[in-house]
Amino acid sequence: MFLFLFLFHFFLYSQKNNNSSFWDKVQFGGGINLNFSNQNTIIGLSPSAIYNFNEKIATGISISYLYVKDRNVLDALNVYGAGVLFRYQPIDEIQLSTEFEQNFLKQGNISQTVPALYLGAGYNINANINAGIRYDLLYDKNKSIYPSAITPFIRIYF
Repeated sequence: MFLFLFLFHFFLYSQKNNNSSFWDKVQFGGGINLNFSNQNTIIGLSPSAIYNFNEKIATGISISYLYVKDRNVLDALNVYGAGVLFRYQPIDEIQLSTEFEQNFLKQGNISQTVPALYLGAGYNINANINAGIRYDLLYDKNKSIYPSAITPFIRIYF
């Protein structure tokens, strides 16, 4: 959480200085999650911003919201999260990443926090789109918002 606050302050401070070279290296993007079935509805939004130190290394911050409604459960699940990420691109086609996410779950009167630490690998479809998988090192099947420690991802940045 401290790292998230530091990066947020760093972005705000840099914005005040109007340093165009800084903003030339910043990309914004994220993802949308839409899943509808007879059993449940899942709607999610996860915007993020990354700073490219060079062509191979980038770091950034993200926030997220996920709404899950299961037809067999009275109360919907609301998940709010924030995270930091590190990205390394050893060659043009491959991207490796580490992400720490702190998720805050609320369902009826029940609230809990669930951390996640992901290691990921992806394929660069083009300069702005990357698809791959990530593994949660802190996965706990009794607490996690996902059914598996392995989750696919698609990242889009502009």
